[in-house]
Amino acid sequence: MSKTREVLLVGEGNFSFSAALSENAGDDVGVTATCFESEIQTYRQEGAVLNIQQLRERGSVVLFDVDCTCLKEHEAIQDHLFDCVIFNFPHCGRKSGVKKNRILLVKFFQSAVAVLKDNGEVHVTLCNGQGGTPCDSPMREWHNSWQVVAMAAEAGLILSEIRPFDCEMYQGYRCTGYRSQDKGFHVEAALTHIFTRSLLHTTPEKLKMEKTFGKETVCFELPAELSNYMNRNFLGQQSHHPVKTVQEQLLRELKSVWPVCTMNEDFPEIVSCLPETPEACDSTLTHSEVYWIKPTDTYIFDQSENEQNNCESMDDQQSFTGSYALQPSLLLHVQEITQNEDFSPGTLHAVSGLVFQRVAISPSRSPAFHQLLLVGMFPTESNPLQCFQDCLESLLAPYGVSFKETQIGLEQQVWMNSKMLPKFGRIASLPSFSSALDEGLQLIAISINLDHLATVIFGISDWRLLWSADPRFLKLFELNPLGPFGPFSLYPPSYSHDISFWMDPEIYDELKFHSLVREASCGSVKNVALVDRFRHPHMGHASLCYRLTYQSSDRALSHSQVLGLQNQLRRLLPLRLQVTLR
Repeated sequence: MSKTREVLLVGEGNFSFSAALSENAGDDVGVTATCFESEIQTYRQEGAVLNIQQLRERGSVVLFDVDCTCLKEHEAIQDHLFDCVIFNFPHCGRKSGVKKNRILLVKFFQSAVAVLKDNGEVHVTLCNGQGGTPCDSPMREWHNSWQVVAMAAEAGLILSEIRPFDCEMYQGYRCTGYRSQDKGFHVEAALTHIFTRSLLHTTPEKLKMEKTFGKETVCFELPAELSNYMNRNFLGQQSHHPVKTVQEQLLRELKSVWPVCTMNEDFPEIVSCLPETPEACDSTLTHSEVYWIKPTDTYIFDQSENEQNNCESMDDQQSFTGSYALQPSLLLHVQEITQNEDFSPGTLHAVSGLVFQRVAISPSRSPAFHQLLLVGMFPTESNPLQCFQDCLESLLAPYGVSFKETQIGLEQQVWMNSKMLPKFGRIASLPSFSSALDEGLQLIAISINLDHLATVIFGISDWRLLWSADPRFLKLFELNPLGPFGPFSLYPPSYSHDISFWMDPEIYDELKFHSLVREASCGSVKNVALVDRFRHPHMGHASLCYRLTYQSSDRALSHSQVLGLQNQLRRLLPLRLQVTLR
């Protein structure tokens, strides 16, 4: 009879754990129990003969002389895939030190994934303090622990759960210690670490896109660093994404106070605008934060003939400040919305979409995010700015969002701020576009970074998780759309690396450096900090030193991977930015 789950145990001593597990699991679980020692050595252990007999009577497989670091080479195991691989209290033996035990863990993890099903688990039980996670009590210093999460990352595994190891659940279990020595391990407060596979890091590539403006079709390349943000459909009708949930909840609450009309405007990724347009429409934008696009080709069509104009492709998009840019803000479309035939005073008109802004790498700001724009005209005497502030403050203040009113010239505005990101939203009173018809009415525009608001409301610590392709992220919100977020990758390891180079201050663009770091690191750099700057008194050149913090909240990220990504960055820097590495 086929089993519904297959379990492999390695490093067994007297097989007491295997016997207890087999008895508790029932007939639906197939158990393969192995040990490193020979059959003769194992039978010398107290209780081993009885435990092995019980296992075999239940139909379990018992194997001897199995090296857990090369499971795929064992002829009785190599053709099988298991739902779960269990290793209790691994140890190299005697006073081997943490480094040797880390190597053992790495080799075991790499061996285990070779016989693990795609959705399988690897369970590793360690004595209290060995793992190096905050669940250990007390927690050892990182360098003095076995760094189990980082070791598992070398095999593409992430830590998904930690459970207390309750030996009382396994009747008859007796810990025998290293290679079945008389001295057993300390099982009090021991922890079982449960690992699962993660998605692989993918190298971003430029995307070829095109957009039609009237008779003109513009072909362009999307920067590689932004490729992960395209065609994700977070706000689609069938989406369960938290960004959509936040938008729906927000609009639902606003509808209880004002009429809200959701407009079906589909604003394109690329817009045609002059360099001064973004700053005039959105005071938070600067010229350098706009992704200016150099078309690779432009086609103009008319009724009589097709006329094609080819523009030269430019590797450096940001040196071009022409009339095309990636959508930097939906506020560029306020006038277009007010002139729509469906626009009517007294109603909030809602549109949302993806916008792109060149920003430095940080834990709080992303280069692409979903923006909600609400536009309406209301009687001035009703003080609509204050009304909207009071409404949104009552909704968002419980989540730590604060509001601050400012005035620039005749324009009044209220900023929404969180602890992580100031000015992530704005309520503004704007000048009307047609004063004759709108006398006595005040034009109000509310813009909100939905992505950041979602991280605040659901307690998502890293905005990059919103863009995770791992199905476990969305599954959490499908099961409990309004519940708190629980990470599926626990205590991801963090690595710091410095990089320094000489540059010419006259031509150096720091945002280009951040863009290149995103691309070279596959988005795995969480933060970049300038730690040192030196300007040569005679040469005119300056030296910069940045500290890069690598950490991934949804994918396994190992020390060896980070070294490869850092070397990739060092290779690209002189080629792309004309700097000299130090």
